[in-house]
Amino acid sequence: MNPLVLLMGSFFLIVILKVPIVFAFIISSMLTLWRLNMPLMSVLNHVYSSIDSFPLLAVPFFLLLGQLMNQGGITERLVVLSDKLLGHVKGGLGHVNVLVSMLFAGLSGSSVADTAGIGAMLIPAMKKARFDVGFSAAVTACSSVLGGIIPPSIIMVVYASLARISIGALFLAGVIPGVLIGLSQMAYTYYMAVKYDYPYNHSWSFREAVVAFWKAIPPLMMPLIIIGGISAGIFTATEAAAVAVVYGLVLVIGVYRSMRLRDLPGLLGRALVGYSLPMMAVAASGIMGWLIAYLNAPELILSFVLGITEAPFGIAMLIVAFLLVLGTFLSPIICVIVFLPILQAMGAAAGIEPIHLGIIVVLTLSLGRVTPPYGICMLVAAQIAEIPSHRVFVASIPMIVLAILIIVVGIMFPGLFLALPRLLMPQYI
Repeated sequence: MNPLVLLMGSFFLIVILKVPIVFAFIISSMLTLWRLNMPLMSVLNHVYSSIDSFPLLAVPFFLLLGQLMNQGGITERLVVLSDKLLGHVKGGLGHVNVLVSMLFAGLSGSSVADTAGIGAMLIPAMKKARFDVGFSAAVTACSSVLGGIIPPSIIMVVYASLARISIGALFLAGVIPGVLIGLSQMAYTYYMAVKYDYPYNHSWSFREAVVAFWKAIPPLMMPLIIIGGISAGIFTATEAAAVAVVYGLVLVIGVYRSMRLRDLPGLLGRALVGYSLPMMAVAASGIMGWLIAYLNAPELILSFVLGITEAPFGIAMLIVAFLLVLGTFLSPIICVIVFLPILQAMGAAAGIEPIHLGIIVVLTLSLGRVTPPYGICMLVAAQIAEIPSHRVFVASIPMIVLAILIIVVGIMFPGLFLALPRLLMPQYI
């Protein structure tokens, strides 16, 4: 049997059998190494090299930061601010849901933390306010996807470290598409609110909005510290994540006093578990990613793609279609590690600038968090709303389509996504 067919076929078969993804990577890779008569010690070597990366140290810090934001009461302050700013617009709580996700995304970098933290507060509130429960869960799940797009973003850290591109430049490239997707979700929320007469807060006070903004200034400074520090060359992404955690600890323990020092061991334990599980998958997928490159899969797939179209736009759209399919059953981080050589080969053939390719990949894979069967954000939102996950997905389809349209526009007009990197970090473009 062809080694590449054995590798991919055994992997997908094992996944279909619902074997944990870590073991699927290791077993399929070992079978292929045995078929190639290569030493099985290669597994250990590539498992180690996959996680031997300084930029990846930013991941546990951002996970810890997300825990701090939720447990330390920062999320509640963002909800209050969002409500004072947009609660009076038709469909107010829906807009609040999207805005607080955009703000939270600039603090945690984790879509799942966004869904769990914000959904636990806003989905019951939207149900009580007569919003359709499917729509309530859908807008929560879809807006939480912004946690992987608006910087800081864990998936961007992983992609940039493996692709050897600037993390800061990729962070900046995520700002404009993240805001555009958030605005498109607000527009759809307004349309649904008018169509179904969803309620809104009739009272609005400029003074209350100013007070809420003033109280939220300290956490809102965090994205400026992270992005500003990286783009100015003051510190690396890993150092920025560590600084942000220290700043967050000062806020929740010293300023807001919403946590105590004795709460830290439990917080650190949850962050450690949250970090260890995806890193196990990262380590195990390293050997498979190496085998895909070793077996010339990028060249084979590129030849197939060029047989379909040689137009840059056509190749870019095939990349998007490829990632949309992968994202339905694999996590974004796993997709990046395993298929990065193929994506880079296709991007080079289409003449796509590396930072531009990175943001297209991140945007498209982020949608996989709300598409079945993998859609973890969809599953979490459905659990909170106590409804079947397929109902959340059906209600999410219009917002997914809007996000895909924004990706297509970004492919057609690269300057839209690359405006901030070219302005603030031109040396990396």
